[in-house]
Amino acid sequence: MSHLSRARQALVAALVGVAAIGAAALLRQPAPEPLLLVEETSLPATPTLAITPTAAPITVFVSGAVVAPGVYTLPPQSRVVDALQAAGGPTEEAALEALNQATLLADGVQVHMPRHGEAAPPPVSAPSSADTLAGEAPSSGPLVGLNSATAAELETLPGIGPALAGRIVEYREANGPFTSVDQLQEVRGIGEKLLDQLRDHVTLD
Repeated sequence: MSHLSRARQALVAALVGVAAIGAAALLRQPAPEPLLLVEETSLPATPTLAITPTAAPITVFVSGAVVAPGVYTLPPQSRVVDALQAAGGPTEEAALEALNQATLLADGVQVHMPRHGEAAPPPVSAPSSADTLAGEAPSSGPLVGLNSATAAELETLPGIGPALAGRIVEYREANGPFTSVDQLQEVRGIGEKLLDQLRDHVTLD
């Protein structure tokens, strides 16, 4: 055998050996690990927005030197000046300086605009911060005795102006002392709605 043939055989043998080694190395490689499917986690729930309740409208009685005295329903946070405007505004005889028109109003109060020469009315009660948020009237003051109060004292009651105060006194003088708060409905001009406003402010004294 010639020298060239032996060289070819040696080259072929080397190639076969390399191939065998490569195949053995591939067989020894570990099998690929299986893919794990990761389950999606649920998204966090959208937080619920807190809804702040709005305050309720307020109802007030406007009396005295205004164009149209009466009971008016106003938006929450209304002031004395808003009540006067709802009643058509003050008349020429109104003593504007006797009333603080910037006072906040509470439900069920009376706004009395005095005339020139008339005694100044008690200050209009302003609601507390908690009452303002809830749209409720502040706690009531001293109770008024239906059988002992003067006409001026009766005028401090919610919804009672000079005319109604005079009728209450006249009814009391003509029919004797009140024996029930419900008897106020027998006074001309006092209906069920106004009676409900008065219940927590009067006694039978």
